[in-house]
Amino acid sequence: MTIERHSFRPARMATSIVGGLAALTMWLAPTHAGPRPDASSHPMTRTAGTVRTPHTPATSVMPGAAGLPGAPGAPGMPHTPVRISADPFSFLAPGQHASEAEPSAYGHGDTVVAAFQVGRLCTGGSAAIGWAAWRGGAWRHGLLPGLTVTQAPPGPYTFISDPSVAYDAAHGLWLAAALAVSTGTSSRPRHTGVVVSRSRDGVQWSGTPNGHAYILVSDSERSFYNKDWITCDNAPGSRYYGHCYAAWDRSGRVDQLLVSASTDGGATWSPPVAPAGAPTGLGGQPVVQPDGTVIVPAFGEHRKGNTILAFASTNGGGAWGATVTIATVQAHEAAGGLRTEPLPSAAVDGAGRVYVAWQDCRFRPGCGANDIVLSSSTDGRAWSPVSRIPTDPVGSGADHFIPGLGADPTTGGRHALLGLTYYDYPKAACRRQTCALEARFVGSSDGGVTWSAPRRLGGPMRLDWLPQTTGGAFVGDYIATAFVRHRAVAVFSLARVPLLGRLDQAMDAAFLPD
Repeated sequence: MTIERHSFRPARMATSIVGGLAALTMWLAPTHAGPRPDASSHPMTRTAGTVRTPHTPATSVMPGAAGLPGAPGAPGMPHTPVRISADPFSFLAPGQHASEAEPSAYGHGDTVVAAFQVGRLCTGGSAAIGWAAWRGGAWRHGLLPGLTVTQAPPGPYTFISDPSVAYDAAHGLWLAAALAVSTGTSSRPRHTGVVVSRSRDGVQWSGTPNGHAYILVSDSERSFYNKDWITCDNAPGSRYYGHCYAAWDRSGRVDQLLVSASTDGGATWSPPVAPAGAPTGLGGQPVVQPDGTVIVPAFGEHRKGNTILAFASTNGGGAWGATVTIATVQAHEAAGGLRTEPLPSAAVDGAGRVYVAWQDCRFRPGCGANDIVLSSSTDGRAWSPVSRIPTDPVGSGADHFIPGLGADPTTGGRHALLGLTYYDYPKAACRRQTCALEARFVGSSDGGVTWSAPRRLGGPMRLDWLPQTTGGAFVGDYIATAFVRHRAVAVFSLARVPLLGRLDQAMDAAFLPD
């Protein structure tokens, strides 16, 4: 079946960036002008005509984010949401400030690292990629260095987007991938690249041991890259322990899924290849089972309708098999012009069961609102029937979207701990002026058989508190749930009331359950 009532146009996500490339050859005028009273703490400087701003130091600790009360026996793990980062740019910098959106997060050992867009641009991407790291009972934050021309020192790219975080246990490295875009220079035409920054501790970031800011996975002048994601094989018993995998799509008339692999901590990457049959789609999220099998759920584009699909590799990324269909997509378009799409969010538990969640309206009469739905598999070929995550009764009138699914890698099977962070409208039938956007969380301690009551993390937010894009008001195409010490960590974008014309959207996080 095709999407009911509302047609999902996947090209919108690509064209929202591609369509703005020409406009970005000149700096965009900020949508929200006027400094906040504290803007002087992040002064702008101009050198030889280039706009620059200092990034937040790597040692920065968010005020109030350290020493907050957590659950018993978990000092420094705040169970109430706290702000973990802040956009450091002044209103003179390109982009809409202060804005932070679209987080990815991963937990390993006693550390959680998140990456996200900072200074969202209307036509696509952002001025920089921010990071936030929880370790030692406190959140620290900053910007991935040397990526865009807006930063000091400047990097080569005009803007950057789609951050994703992974940890490589074999090499002891944090990896942050992103999609970097250059609008072109006199010496080279416009091009896009998938880039990776690396860190030993999640705080000090670079690309290579000799100090280069990033590693280039792949780039292209002829086509446009979109929707990258990264993961690593952290199972010591796997034959491919220490392999890392990056997935993205090459946009054009259709979006072609691509994958690349690394065996040396992200220092070098194989040439990108397409799965068997060259499937079309986007938003692939690779996850790795304990035996080293890599399964990549993605959004599939087809002439006769869109699907959630999956493909896999059983030889460390040497070859990728043909796709299988997990389910057809039936999605309701969120009210008020909020940008949402039925992209999958994937996670794998310690026993190797892979879970995929997405927004879907099949359980609602007339496709009048979305639920978050779930399917799972132990082999990537046979998938369970689509089930509805019961965040509220079917007749509640609420709309749910942008899921971020996480699984505790130290649990599995009937005792697998799952966490789901998502956004919703309590009333799906709203207008731009009346929609009340909220961030919520539900958890499961039995592999998704039953779920906790939803907990509101933040909001309500008005849509005019958010940065605006060609695809609508923006909190991100993704939201994040990670696990550390058997606790789910929800990382989400939360907007407060703008002040003096300046937005107040930043990253918040909470450790759950309390």
